[in-house]
Amino acid sequence: MSALTATRPTGTSDAAAPAPAASRGRALELQGYRGLAALSTVVFHVWQEYYTYDAHGAHPPVDSPWLGALISLEVIDLFFVMSAYLLTLSYARAAIDGNGNGNGGGNGGSIRTGKDFLFRRAIRILPLYFLAVLVVWAVRNPTLPGDWRDLVGHLTFTHIFDQERIFYTLGPTWSLSLEIAFYLALIALGPLAVRVCRGLATRRARVAVCASGCAALFVLPVVWISVAHYVVGVPHTNWPVYFGPQARFGGFAAGMALAVLLVALGDRGRLSARATVPLSVAALAGLYALSYLSDPENFAHTYYHPIAAVLWFTLLYATLHVRPREQVRWHGLLRARWVTSVGLVSYSLYIWHEPVMLQLIKSGLVPTSQAGFPIAALIVIVIAVAVGTASYWLVEYPASLLGKARDGKGVARDFYPDPTR
Repeated sequence: MSALTATRPTGTSDAAAPAPAASRGRALELQGYRGLAALSTVVFHVWQEYYTYDAHGAHPPVDSPWLGALISLEVIDLFFVMSAYLLTLSYARAAIDGNGNGNGGGNGGSIRTGKDFLFRRAIRILPLYFLAVLVVWAVRNPTLPGDWRDLVGHLTFTHIFDQERIFYTLGPTWSLSLEIAFYLALIALGPLAVRVCRGLATRRARVAVCASGCAALFVLPVVWISVAHYVVGVPHTNWPVYFGPQARFGGFAAGMALAVLLVALGDRGRLSARATVPLSVAALAGLYALSYLSDPENFAHTYYHPIAAVLWFTLLYATLHVRPREQVRWHGLLRARWVTSVGLVSYSLYIWHEPVMLQLIKSGLVPTSQAGFPIAALIVIVIAVAVGTASYWLVEYPASLLGKARDGKGVARDFYPDPTR
């Protein structure tokens, strides 16, 4: 079930193993995942608009339930897992192998101070986000004071706790509120983990502490969901209960666990191309089955996101922990220029695609019948990608230059670990 459905959007040796190569060794594959996931998100929201809000009634615009399950497969947990993996790597290296100083978060072998980390996250996210919120809110609220609570909620990332307005203005950005919560949690928990691990004599013990912490962060949201749904009986449409960080942190915990696992393994146990394929296929098949079986109030729906996070964890493990010179044939798709290009602008695409879609529908520039869904999806993709590309070069990229200026070497070392990057 969609994030927006039913709501109108206005054991290892103690000897230290070598740390894994920086994620840039598989950077193209990760960027390819972002690109494919961003395109999937656009199609998903067009599907949702036609399915849930279409004037002809709630009938899927694609008759085949098999195709419908593919189109409606949610990828938000993939973004969470990737983001947490990339940002947790430096903490995991510092905690397990003593690399870095343990003061803050970042990518690669060094660890930034918490202040620097938050600054770099802010310049990646906030200029474009605030611009989009102000523009879209102003268009939809031409007379002041308008819905000022909606504006304040979005500008402070607290709209995720507002049952009525969680999907207003920029509907998909409820997930960005979770990213902000994760950043704050990471700069608190990361240094704590490093300090605790410094007092442990063996690498095995340090790995166990880090893994246990990730497991606890994954289990707690599952317990929350179980109590809320099966004990208290909170309906699944209570968005703050099921979409807040207390319920959705499992995706980030899975990404943190992936970083810990790959640092713990180092170069040991890397997969051959032959072993990678069946593991990847199994993860993708599980994700598809989860989407197909998910129906309001059933088990697959209730625990959709924790299960999806584990499956995305598996897929990313099969992508990242491959022997250096092994070439996995299907990874060619992830490295394709058109896919990585979309991945580059995916944050801008994430921000703008819903307003673009709604304006196209309002202006009558796309077919509104359910039969016109494929054409509508194609039109929205083309225009939203164009808008996202312009937004990247005009707003997002210039803002990123501030990060290079702040870096003493003038190098932007972060690997775009934003929710949609």
